[in-house]
Amino acid sequence: MIRFSLNSFATATATLATCLTLIVPAASAGIENVEEVTSDGGITAWLVTEPSIPFTALEIRFRGGTSLDPEGKPGAINLMTALLEEGAGERSAQEFAAAREGLAASYAFDVGRDTLSVSARFLTENRDEAVDLLRSALIEPRFDQEALDRVRGQVLSIIASNATDPGEINSRAFNEAAFPDHPYALPVDGTVESVTALTRDDMLAVKDRIMARDRIDVSAVGDITAAELGPLLDRLLGDLPETGAPLPEHVDYALPGGVDVVEFDTPQSVVSFAQPGITRDDPDFIPAYIMMEIFSGGGFSSRLMEEVREKRGLTYGIGASLYPMDNAELIIGSVSSANDKVAETIEVIKTEWAKLAEDGITQEELDRAKTYLTGAYPLRFDGNGRIANILVGMQMTDLPIDYPETRNELVDAVTLEDINRVVDRIIEPERLHFVVVGKPAGLE
Repeated sequence: MIRFSLNSFATATATLATCLTLIVPAASAGIENVEEVTSDGGITAWLVTEPSIPFTALEIRFRGGTSLDPEGKPGAINLMTALLEEGAGERSAQEFAAAREGLAASYAFDVGRDTLSVSARFLTENRDEAVDLLRSALIEPRFDQEALDRVRGQVLSIIASNATDPGEINSRAFNEAAFPDHPYALPVDGTVESVTALTRDDMLAVKDRIMARDRIDVSAVGDITAAELGPLLDRLLGDLPETGAPLPEHVDYALPGGVDVVEFDTPQSVVSFAQPGITRDDPDFIPAYIMMEIFSGGGFSSRLMEEVREKRGLTYGIGASLYPMDNAELIIGSVSSANDKVAETIEVIKTEWAKLAEDGITQEELDRAKTYLTGAYPLRFDGNGRIANILVGMQMTDLPIDYPETRNELVDAVTLEDINRVVDRIIEPERLHFVVVGKPAGLE
């Protein structure tokens, strides 16, 4: 993911990093022989056949996410997604759960601003039954009133909890300021008023807005062949609507440089900071990614970690990364610090941002980053589910199917001149904007 909040930012960054670290030959990662399979019905998937274990991981993504909530109904797609496993076809919620457990299958449904994801795992011996059960959830969800009211209550509890969470308050304040008049400004979970008003008819309507065949990415990894996967795709997804609602338009990041403070009674302030970024298909994306790994990656050797945590003890952790969404691009980071340390923390970040813009990256830093990025790669591929998730992520970001075989060469080809040209191009200290939630001393 992917939901745009401080927590989801970390998750999405990790997902992005997963894709970006596909930088050694595929053979060493167990993702060689990726096939593109197109069903008779026209549904395309990427497949890795791995028959050693009688088990398949299937990943499905519908583009659009909660950004396709109808006007005036924020939270509708989030609530609908939470109801997909609460009864389908002739099965009630309890009967659906019992059937799933009887098959030893697992299904997970999740939604963020840009995608609705479906993750399925099933044994070869139960494949047909497991796929049919999943199909009923995708094609024939019941949205029973009892289930709707029960899950609505759970969502309202989350909304109430978010209202007292400094990180969630920060996320909402940032989104509203950065993307006014765009779906990215709206809360994924919705509001008390909007969620309370949602009906079963709303659930049926938003399902067809997002779960349609014109926005699907699929991957499968495990004990299944191309000949088996094609018919499975048509049976599972062929009865979905052909088209969904129009996808949202691109939006420019609206914030200038500066600091916004949201007063909140907490001993430790939560800070987000951001400036404009670049798209995933930008030719400079790879050197930009390496640049950010050096400057603000999650390791203890990054510049921000060294200056903010190690030298001054202002926080336990800090990070920032490229964050290309489907309709906007950021460089965004987060940090938490005691209220009396926040002003100093922000000044250190601003100073380091300016140093990066002025002095760039050194050859030693570039060499160290390449070594880390290539060496860390094999650890990310530890099972069929992980590989399926990576493959579908590659499709969503329009990476080529042979990306794992070429990525290492692309990274190795980045020179110091390349990376410092990119620093000059995209690092904008004057555009760096901070949103602070807490009671920071010395900030207004």
